[in-house]
Amino acid sequence: MKNIIREITPLTNEEFFVVLYHPNAKFDFPTHYHPEFEINYVEGASGKRIVGESVNKYDGCDLVLTGPDIFHSWQSETGGAELVVTIQFHKDMLPNSYQNKKLLAPIRDMLQRSHRGIVYGKETIEKLAPRIKNLINENGFISFLDFLTILQEMALADDQKVLCSQSFSPEVDMFKSRRIRLACDYINKNFEKKIKIENISNLIGMTDSSFCHFFKKRTQKSFVDYLNEVRIGHAAVQLIETSKTISEVCYSCGFNNVSNFNRIFRTKKGSTPTEFRKFNQQQIMKY
Repeated sequence: MKNIIREITPLTNEEFFVVLYHPNAKFDFPTHYHPEFEINYVEGASGKRIVGESVNKYDGCDLVLTGPDIFHSWQSETGGAELVVTIQFHKDMLPNSYQNKKLLAPIRDMLQRSHRGIVYGKETIEKLAPRIKNLINENGFISFLDFLTILQEMALADDQKVLCSQSFSPEVDMFKSRRIRLACDYINKNFEKKIKIENISNLIGMTDSSFCHFFKKRTQKSFVDYLNEVRIGHAAVQLIETSKTISEVCYSCGFNNVSNFNRIFRTKKGSTPTEFRKFNQQQIMKY
């Protein structure tokens, strides 16, 4: 990760959050990460967005929430944006004793998902953009209340989408079922090995067929699809962060042949591993 830097943010311990207002932003800051949560609103630009292993195109406006230490950057096809508003806030802004309250459960769950990056759709952007931009004009207790309201609206948004794969930040704790947590934990810890259905069905005390049905019902994914998603997620990170060959990445992530790895990677990521690595290196080196 030599091309990815750690940012020292201006947020102090005395502040709940900080709002950074950048008219005519140039997008000249390198791909970076920091221990704070961040909401980034981009207006009047089109280009590519890097969030962890995810590289996607955005057009016009963009609204993204990133969790602590997930690297991210934006680039514009025209070299800049009309406006960028960045809101950064501490990991412990809402202590656990508050997050465990039912009223704040949606925000708590969203913050947990944000460790894989969350992007919001047009409807939420149109609804929240004026309020996000207005935060720069507010201060004191009112600004804090408005900020919490924005977080709540984002948490309840129907058009939010997680950007990175399961393995980038495993969401085992998102599942309420103890047996599903055990199964996903086993997969995340042993993805590089040969995993059979019976390995997990025996672990949680179910028959193979019962486990497959149970897993699909609770996760909305088949066992094989979930396993492949975890492996491809780890492969994507290695392609970005290491100089391993495609073959080395393939076998280190649990695939047994390169052609099968290439096929599944293209299905999940829309490009071959070679194309994915080349594109990510080009995006990072632009800064």
